[in-house]
Amino acid sequence: MRIAIGADHAGVDLKRDLAGLLAQQGHEVTDLGTHSPAAVDYPDIAEAVATALRNGQADRGILVCGSGAGVAVAANKFPGIRAAVCHDCYSARQAVEHDDANVLCLGSRVVGPALARELAIAFLGASFAAEERYLRRLAKIDSIEARFLKDV
Repeated sequence: MRIAIGADHAGVDLKRDLAGLLAQQGHEVTDLGTHSPAAVDYPDIAEAVATALRNGQADRGILVCGSGAGVAVAANKFPGIRAAVCHDCYSARQAVEHDDANVLCLGSRVVGPALARELAIAFLGASFAAEERYLRRLAKIDSIEARFLKDV
């Protein structure tokens, strides 16, 4: 799978760890920064990962910041991006299976490296169930997104 990964300064070490693990597992990993602990703004990193997904350069994305919340809020502003903050394996799988999430958001100050690895593996190993009820709900989300994009 092609994975776009990015982090702000708070998540740079966890991102580096995850990128290495995913590459070892055979994923094609594109690291979109940051590459140092110097302060950067998380919306810029979220935009880079969202753009890679929207342009078809990646199949899924992983974003890391201190809490996971900031990158999730920023990533979800992009049409077609469904980013989920996850702290447990059930949510990491379910976000994909039921909600067709395409970006996993992690908080480096919330989850440790071992759990983050498990979450990434669960997220990347899951597939959208495409049952009628999930498709119906996603269609409603797409409709909301389309309605408000007209106002921009």
